[in-house]
Amino acid sequence: MASMTSHIHMLCNNNLMSKTSCTTLKNNVTRDMVSFNFTNMVRSSSTMKLKKSLATRAIMQVDKVVEVTKNDDRCMGLDVVVEAELMDKGFLGLRKTKLVCTVGPACCSDEALEKLALGGMNVARLNMCHNTKEWHQDVIRKIKKLNSEKGFCVSIMIDTEGSQIHVADHGAPSSVKAEDGSIWFFTTEQFEGCRPFTVQASYEGFSEGIKEGDELVVDGGMATFEVIERVGNDLRCKCIDSGLLLPRAKISFWRDGKLVDKHHELPTLSTKDWSDIEFGISQSVDFIAMSFVNDADAIKHLKNYLSTKNKFIKVLAKIETLESLQKLEEIVEASDGIMVARGDLGVEIPLEQIPTVQEDIINLCRQLNKPVIIASQLLESMIEYPTPTRAEVADVSEAVRQYADALMLSGESAIGSFGEKALCVLRMASNRMELWSREENQRPSIPQHEIGVSLPDQVAEHICNCASQMANNLGVDAVFVYTRHGQMASLLSRNRPNPPIFAFTNEKSTQMALNLQWGVIPILADLSDDMETNIAKTTELIKAKGMLKKGDAVLIVSDVIPTRSSPTIYQSLQVKIIS
Repeated sequence: MASMTSHIHMLCNNNLMSKTSCTTLKNNVTRDMVSFNFTNMVRSSSTMKLKKSLATRAIMQVDKVVEVTKNDDRCMGLDVVVEAELMDKGFLGLRKTKLVCTVGPACCSDEALEKLALGGMNVARLNMCHNTKEWHQDVIRKIKKLNSEKGFCVSIMIDTEGSQIHVADHGAPSSVKAEDGSIWFFTTEQFEGCRPFTVQASYEGFSEGIKEGDELVVDGGMATFEVIERVGNDLRCKCIDSGLLLPRAKISFWRDGKLVDKHHELPTLSTKDWSDIEFGISQSVDFIAMSFVNDADAIKHLKNYLSTKNKFIKVLAKIETLESLQKLEEIVEASDGIMVARGDLGVEIPLEQIPTVQEDIINLCRQLNKPVIIASQLLESMIEYPTPTRAEVADVSEAVRQYADALMLSGESAIGSFGEKALCVLRMASNRMELWSREENQRPSIPQHEIGVSLPDQVAEHICNCASQMANNLGVDAVFVYTRHGQMASLLSRNRPNPPIFAFTNEKSTQMALNLQWGVIPILADLSDDMETNIAKTTELIKAKGMLKKGDAVLIVSDVIPTRSSPTIYQSLQVKIIS
């Protein structure tokens, strides 16, 4: 059994508990030590002989926090936006739902990116369907510069194009209007510039199996055409529902009210996708989102490939096809997170099923401890207008109420005129719904699905379940977790506790990955093997910044090993009072 530590401490708040009850708690707990032991017999791989048994102990105790006189802010990698929000609103006022913004021509300047970061952007998404690698590289450089020079903590995600039929660039600088009754030609012919009423399909076999009378639907209904003639591999179509054709918009075919299934003809990752993945690796991005995932095999293949490169890049699976819904659980288990691409998914299943499917996916991701992003058309009207519709705000609020980890802007930020305002709407709607949930005592149930396989993992899982309940019941101000790989922070987030989760880690990759987890504020810190020193130092550093004051209550959890030489694995609960 690998040596692992999980310390849980709580700093009692005189504002939340009376002095009498704090004193009683201290006297009672210090009088009685509660412990239990697990024994695991470890065999040598060479001799298969019994070597020794390791005890896992859980202890609850109360003592004083050690005051630290040294104030070293260099150890604190706290996002400046979180710090300002904490000073303004306090612990319980911090937003829990994370925000993802797609970067495009409308927001790729240094100034625009900084405004998005100041507005609460946690993750910047780069859609590899659009722009050149040089353009994406420049955006990544700008974001990393903001992080290093101005104290932001914005993670970077690339989103693969996927082996799906796309409308290639029609040559116009922006969208093109398709009028009712107009005749259009969809071709695989490659040409430079723009031809009137002509668009290029990137997949040569896009018209295979398509018949006259079939409907060609653009971007899930932005515009609809009827196929009136096949011309070799190309299609002549008549617009029957007018609308906008965006560059590289997705198309699908329908016959007799049913989708013409063509996904099985295409691999999940195309040659271009692998080139984009190599680019992402070279740029040290934090997430890779895979488009049109239909099973777990492609995810496993990519994760194995990344491990050979020694890259700690998280792989997200986009749920946007009927096949992905049919194999949802195996896809969620294999991935590091999920993106619900409701636009494409809405093309494949009846529209009225989208709300329930969304909630089912969120619940499954919580059960299996994987972050989930709700994407597509959250504030679609704000691409053109400065205020959202009330229905869009209700849609955003419902995703927050369902405890999604993150919400994502697509065209709203990438090509819209009001990206900063759209982000503000997400932030305000998230804050208000989270506040309402606390006021109405709308607590999510503890996930019943046990994901731990080994004994240490099972112990950690149960401790995080109990810690979250303690945090809510005792009304603590915050949860502090000390973690190398983020597992304990993720398990705490899974329970959606009321107080925010401050995750201290000395791994940069862990900090950036935790940016997508609900309620987790990742902080890069210089952790040692001495847990008491870690707790005392980080607590004092935050206290010195004015964010933690005398009397605040903090529940502290850890999976950082206390000493390399110790054969004992500690799982501990401690209550400490800041003096």
